[in-house]
Amino acid sequence: MPVAAPADKRFRRSHVRPSRRRAPWVAPTLVAVRLLAAVAVLVGAGWYGASVLAESGMLHVKDIRLRGNQHLSRGEVMALLSGLQGQHLIRTDLDQWRRRVEGSPWVRQAALRRVLPSTVEVVVQERTPMAIGRLKGDLYLVDEQGVVIDEYGPNYAQFDLPIVDGLAEPRAATVAVDPARAWLAAALLTSLTRQPDLMRRVSQIDVANPHDAVLVLEGDRALVHLGDGQFAERLQRYLELHEALHSRVPDIEYVDLRFEDRVYVRPGKSVVQKASAVRP
Repeated sequence: MPVAAPADKRFRRSHVRPSRRRAPWVAPTLVAVRLLAAVAVLVGAGWYGASVLAESGMLHVKDIRLRGNQHLSRGEVMALLSGLQGQHLIRTDLDQWRRRVEGSPWVRQAALRRVLPSTVEVVVQERTPMAIGRLKGDLYLVDEQGVVIDEYGPNYAQFDLPIVDGLAEPRAATVAVDPARAWLAAALLTSLTRQPDLMRRVSQIDVANPHDAVLVLEGDRALVHLGDGQFAERLQRYLELHEALHSRVPDIEYVDLRFEDRVYVRPGKSVVQKASAVRP
C-alpha cells in the first residue's frame, strides 16, 4: 500500500524558476524619470499659462503713478509719457521712458518701475532753483549747477530769489551757463543760505569774474567785492563797517573785502567830481 510523504520545503521544485534580481540602479532611475516627467508637465503648464497671461490685456499699462513732483505738474509729466499707457508692462523699455522724463529741464533724475499687473510707478527728483539768472537780457530760473530750468515769468513769482548776472560768456552764441561762474554763484548762495539774515540783504549778484563775486545789497548802491570764499564772513564784516564807511564817504562806488587785513573803498563819481571842483 503506497504511503504519501509530505513534501520537504527545503528542496525547490524543478519547474519553479528563481526570480531575477534587478540591478541596483534601476529603481532610482525609474524614480528620476517619473520626477522629470512630472517637472516637465508642470513647466509646460506654467509656460502655457504665462504665455496666455502675457498675451492677455491684464499685463498692459493702465495706470501711471507719479511721486516727487512739486513744480512740474502731472499733466506735463504725462505729456512726456504719452504712449506709455497701453504698452505691454513686461516688454516695454522703461529706460527709454525714463530718458524722456529726464529730458525735462525741471527733472534732475527719474526712476520708473513695474507694479503688477498693470501699473508703472514714476518717481522724479526735481531741480531746485537757486537764482534768477540774467542771460542775454532775459531772466531764467537756474539751479545750483547752472542748469537753465525755465524762463522766469509771472508763473514763478513765488520764488524770492536774487538776480545773478554774468553767468554766461557775453560773446556766447547761445544761452549757456559757464560752469566756473555757476560754481561761484552756487558757493556764494550756499554760504549765505545758512545765515538767512544775510541772505535777505542781497539784491543782486555778479559773477562775471569767476574769482570774484560782487553783491548789491538792498538800499545800498555800493558794489561789495567778496572774492571766491569766506562770503558770509566778509559780508558780515562789511555790514559792521557800513555806518563808519558811509559816514566818511557818503557816495561809495565799491568796497573791496578780498584782503584779510584791509578794506578798499572807491568813492563814487559825485565825490570825485566834488573833490576836483575844490582843488586849487
